[in-house]
Amino acid sequence: MGSLQIDMLGTSFSIKSSEDDEYLKKLLKYYTQIISQINKNGRLTPHQVSILAGIMLCDELYKEKSKRASEKSVEEQENQKRKVAEDEKKAADAAFESKIEKMIQRMVERLDSAMTK
Repeated sequence: MGSLQIDMLGTSFSIKSSEDDEYLKKLLKYYTQIISQINKNGRLTPHQVSILAGIMLCDELYKEKSKRASEKSVEEQENQKRKVAEDEKKAADAAFESKIEKMIQRMVERLDSAMTK
């Protein structure tokens, strides 16, 4: 269990989390970088900065989720194509085997006919 002291945008508070301290520090550092990007000119209120930071983080998360969903979709399409190809090969193999069996059966019938004469 970790804890973190947050001092930014004119406020200060502590949090406790099931995550470890190092992870929480990394999150805070990343959030601080986003805050710094947004508040370069210092014209926004802390409230505005925090809302914009939240929107930027949501944008990152949404894009990452969309990217993963797209990658998953491509993977599913490739798996489906692979399955179709395997099914087509199985069908072709079965048809070939059936054709061979028929040819063997005809040969056996001809041999039987020739031997009984």
